[in-house]
Amino acid sequence: MAKRNKTTGNPTKDRLKTMAKSGSAHKLRTASRIAKYGASGFKRNIWLSAAATLVMTFTLVLLFVTVIASIVLSSTADIMREKIDITIFFKPGTSIETLNSMASTMRQDPNIKNVEVASSDTEYARFLEETKKNGDKELLQTLDDENMREIMLNNMQATMRVKVNDSNDLSSIKYTVSTDEEFVENLDNTKAPTYSTNDQAISTITSWANIAKNGGLILSALFLVISVLVIFNTIRMAIFSRREEIYMEKLVGADNTFIRGPFLVEAMMSGVLAGILASGIGYATYRTLGPKLADYDIDISIVSGVLDSNWIIAVFAAMIILGAIIGLLSARLAVRKYLK
Repeated sequence: MAKRNKTTGNPTKDRLKTMAKSGSAHKLRTASRIAKYGASGFKRNIWLSAAATLVMTFTLVLLFVTVIASIVLSSTADIMREKIDITIFFKPGTSIETLNSMASTMRQDPNIKNVEVASSDTEYARFLEETKKNGDKELLQTLDDENMREIMLNNMQATMRVKVNDSNDLSSIKYTVSTDEEFVENLDNTKAPTYSTNDQAISTITSWANIAKNGGLILSALFLVISVLVIFNTIRMAIFSRREEIYMEKLVGADNTFIRGPFLVEAMMSGVLAGILASGIGYATYRTLGPKLADYDIDISIVSGVLDSNWIIAVFAAMIILGAIIGLLSARLAVRKYLK
């Protein structure tokens, strides 16, 4: 007996292996049939499927635009903050030694990133250079006069340009400018420091960033609800139109998974198509508007670093997966309620 078992093997184990293989094959056949019936149902209800796909496409496009707009506007505001410099004006003729001394005092503030000073002569040279670049010939002829040069130098303030780490907290800088003896003695009281010159522009861009983020999320949530309702009603109508077919399937012993599966496949197909369409529309919009935004000093570097690299594949995949998830969850809600 031991010898026969050794040659033929264990009959019980062999039977279990055969059952396992048959079960696996059965699951694959079932999954294949569910996918086939789902695709057939998608074609059968093509207009309803197209409506669900269209609404989901709008939803995903809005999500895409919201994320992109929020990133672009927030990045632009951050760059503007980086470029901000506070200009402090001193009396014409203030010596470069005095300016350097005040710069050393200012650098002791931990909020200071960089300090540059310019005497009246340096400021006049900059003004002359800008005039040449602008091609203002009449003004250049006037500036060539030696007497006019002297008048300009006698009225040209010396300056200190300060870059800060945190533009929202300038209290320590203001305190130094208003209390330090050297600063008080040399300040030009006819022209105040530019503490808030760029605040309005930054506040505007920050506000737009918040509007883009919050408004986009609200609109996306609204269209998400509409997408769920459209898919919900699409599945409900499909179930109603095929109620006799479903009844017959139950009579012959089909389980709920087999009956439910095709409806989930239909919804996921709508979601996948919506993800593909939304990705294409979003990318085409970026390619069209991106260069124009860059011309207006809108920072698109972060977005470009993603959409102009291999990361674009991940973005497309995420949009498609998100669309499939929206379709699947919407369909499950409808199937649970109406497939009884």
